[in-house]
Amino acid sequence: MAPAGYGDRVEGVHAVAAAVDAGRVRRLFVDRGRARRSEVATIIDLVGASKVALVDDLRIQAQTDAPQGVAADCDPLNSVTLESMAGPEAAILVLDHIEDPHNVGALARSALAAGVTGMVVSARRAAPLSAVAFKAAAGALEKVQVAVVASIPEALSRLKGLGVWAVGLDAGADESLFGLQLLTEPVAVVIGSEGSGLSHLAAKRCDVLASIPMSGETESLNASVSGALTAFEIMRVRANRPG
Repeated sequence: MAPAGYGDRVEGVHAVAAAVDAGRVRRLFVDRGRARRSEVATIIDLVGASKVALVDDLRIQAQTDAPQGVAADCDPLNSVTLESMAGPEAAILVLDHIEDPHNVGALARSALAAGVTGMVVSARRAAPLSAVAFKAAAGALEKVQVAVVASIPEALSRLKGLGVWAVGLDAGADESLFGLQLLTEPVAVVIGSEGSGLSHLAAKRCDVLASIPMSGETESLNASVSGALTAFEIMRVRANRPG
């Protein structure tokens, strides 16, 4: 059975504006007190009055802490296949049971900014692609390809069968992520969960374990920071490869 779609609820000015640009909005909810603000009024004009419902306090129905006066029910986005992500320029972030939707959204922003070709997320024991994730992504989840899978280790095996190398981020690894030449190849980099890091089964599926060099006494980086550094290191290494 194909995974259900995601992103059927978005909140916040940037996230809703991106969903409007994608033509996904079915119903727009606007806080009556913010309807005249320029950024909100622009969204209303683009959606059309027939799809707009004014409410006295949007926070009552909101799924995020600060919906910024706008929320939308949308046609869902569809999960893509791993096969569609594979290819000679594949650069994939694999989220190994990351639990904070803010981190998922921030990772999507970094992925889009650095030209990462897609993200893989787990359908179980992980943060959902919720309104919180979409708000943190500020529109990036409308553009970054996402594959929702039942098993991260199985997804890594499938990607390897499609010619994609797997690199796992591990703070204890001797190999440095910075300058890693494997990043010039079709690659999927696995980012572990906030609490326990890379899972044992995911680590076993990786071709290489690599760490992000750090000075000082910090034990580990936030998952979204690790992902951002990874995404831009892939971009940097590829920009400097011969030819």
